[in-house]
Amino acid sequence: MLRAGIVGLPNVGKSTLFNAVTRTRKAQAANFPFCTIEPNVGIVSVPDDRLDKLAVISKSEKILPAAIEFVDIAGLVAGASEGEGLGNQFLSHIREVDAIIQVVRCFESEDIHHVTGSVDPIRDIEIINTELILADLASVKKRIERSQKGARAGDKDAKAEMALAEKLLPHLDAGRPALTAELTPEEKILLKGFFLLSSKPTLFACNVGENDLAGGSSAAGYVQAVREYASAHLGSEAVIISAQIESELADLPPEEAREFLAGLGVADSGVSQLIRAAYHLLGLRTYLTTGPKETRAWTIRAGDKAPAAAGVIHSDFERGFIAAQIIAFDDLMALGSEAKAREAGKLRLEGKEYVVQDGDVIEFRFNV
Repeated sequence: MLRAGIVGLPNVGKSTLFNAVTRTRKAQAANFPFCTIEPNVGIVSVPDDRLDKLAVISKSEKILPAAIEFVDIAGLVAGASEGEGLGNQFLSHIREVDAIIQVVRCFESEDIHHVTGSVDPIRDIEIINTELILADLASVKKRIERSQKGARAGDKDAKAEMALAEKLLPHLDAGRPALTAELTPEEKILLKGFFLLSSKPTLFACNVGENDLAGGSSAAGYVQAVREYASAHLGSEAVIISAQIESELADLPPEEAREFLAGLGVADSGVSQLIRAAYHLLGLRTYLTTGPKETRAWTIRAGDKAPAAAGVIHSDFERGFIAAQIIAFDDLMALGSEAKAREAGKLRLEGKEYVVQDGDVIEFRFNV
């Protein structure tokens, strides 16, 4: 299962957000730095209202959503790449996740201490990104030293590693994350083995106050600045969330939670948006199966072909793959049943080269 790590400066709401996302109280949340030391881990269901709609059509006994893992990592401070604060632990824990959710404080409060003394989301982002890049610079320099001997001896792998490391060095030295380096497809594959912190896809969570959740003016400038930074520097996006409100919502039944959000002028939970955004950030997509027994979301990687998608259910499905019977979710909803979809020509058979699309409703045919 792929993992998304929740990171940020101390006291920006990471642990509160983790508790809301996982609907637990596993992470201690308090108004002092380094409240979290060892990472908290939770498995999170991916919200998907398509499952409920499919289950109604199929009269399914149960619903099984897709899931990903969230990790709450200790707060970082300037100098972490040199061991300041819990720097070494923080960086090693980031190395183990597949994507980063960077929580950024976008609210003013005299009651909650900010580790730098003032609220400035762009400065906070750059503190974290700088530490990740500095750690990567040290790592790339060590890799060059290790590869030199093999490269001189003519080892092809060592030469390729050396060439990539020397290409990355000036990019990182200019303060740019490895994620934004212009690399060939072959170099991108090789980069994965470098395990660089700044090469991980990143999503920003703008933590706002209760009055700002529906677009209140006090946080609007902060949120817009984060969105512009995310787009310009990482080709990424930002999600608005109020960690404190979401933590309170986690204790309410679904209907009461919806009423509470409606009272704030918000249609959907920020946690739901964040989980879905993290799922896509990890390069994951969902196809669906449905029947009287269960309606289920299956996780695949974007670009997976039909046999690989079948293999997620069972290796025999991939090994003996014959064809995939597919209906697009929207078509099935519009027509109301598989029989009507067939009559309308919306049910089709696809072969081994078909790239599965998010929301495809599939029944596999196989023989082993």
